[in-house]
Amino acid sequence: MELNNIKPATGSKHAKKRVGRGIGSGLGKTAGRGHKGQKARAGGFHKVGFEGGQMPLHRRLPKRGFRSLSAGNTAEVRLDTLQKLKADAIDLAVLKEAGAVPRLAAQAKVILAGEIKRKINLKGVLVSKGAKVAIEKAGGSVEQTAEKAGS
Repeated sequence: MELNNIKPATGSKHAKKRVGRGIGSGLGKTAGRGHKGQKARAGGFHKVGFEGGQMPLHRRLPKRGFRSLSAGNTAEVRLDTLQKLKADAIDLAVLKEAGAVPRLAAQAKVILAGEIKRKINLKGVLVSKGAKVAIEKAGGSVEQTAEKAGS
C-alpha cells in the first residue's frame, strides 16, 4: 500500500446537495422546503419544544421531585480508615490530606464499619450513633459543631 494510492471506500463520499439551483437539480424552486408555512420562510425558527402556541408538553405535565445540589457533598469514612491514620486529632482537613475523603467533599461522616482500637479525637465531623459508641468505647471523644450536632 502506498500513500498516493489511498482512496475512501466507494459510496462513503458524495457531493453536497446544491438546493435552489434550477429544475434539473431536483431541488429547484422551493429547494426542498415545500410550499408556505413557517419552515418555508427565511428565519422560520422556533424553540425546541415549541408547539405552535399550544401549551408545550413540558409545561402540561406536573412538576415532580427535587434534586438537592448538596446531597453528594458528604463523604463516608469507615472506622478502620480512622484506625490507619497517624493523627490523633482528626478533622475534615486531616481526612482530606490523608486521602480518606475527596478534596471536593463539604463534610464527612464516620460510619460503623470495621473496628477501632486506638484513642482518637474527632472534631467537626459527622458521626453515626454506632460509630460514636465505638470511638468512645476505645477511649476517644467526639466533638461536633452546633449546626451539625443533630446528625
